Amino acid sequence: MPREKAKNNRAHEVQLSDAAIGVLESLPRTGALVFTSTGSTAVSGFSRAKRRLDDAMFATKSQDLGTKREPIPPWVLHDLRRTAATGMARLNFPPHVVDKVLNHTSGTISGVAAIYNRFEYLEERRAALEAWGRHIENLVVPAAINVVAFRG
Repeated sequence: MPREKAKNNRAHEVQLSDAAIGVLESLPRTGALVFTSTGSTAVSGFSRAKRRLDDAMFATKSQDLGTKREPIPPWVLHDLRRTAATGMARLNFPPHVVDKVLNHTSGTISGVAAIYNRFEYLEERRAALEAWGRHIENLVVPAAINVVAFRG
């Protein structure tokens, strides 16, 4: 991501997991843009897309609960970053790596340490995002249970 597009004015290299690359490769391509509905302009209408996502989540939750229909607690798209950061921490990736994944300039490596430590942790970021991608894949498509019943 060029620095002009980043909130902190710093270029950011994003390592995509195999799962993310698979999703991107499955999208129809009509031009240079990946996320577009017209083929010539970037995708917009995030609030409408968020409502559709909420509706799909509500339908799935209602299906899982049977006839009991409970509302989805309020959330915003930015919560997905928090979820990913928390999830990578739960997968034992250190805070400084998660900070780099999120392109945070302040965090665990700040002050004088940030002046001296300019390492980008690219391989560690790649490993964190790959592990997070596998975790999400396992939530969406659980692995087959490899259990064999024995005859009594």
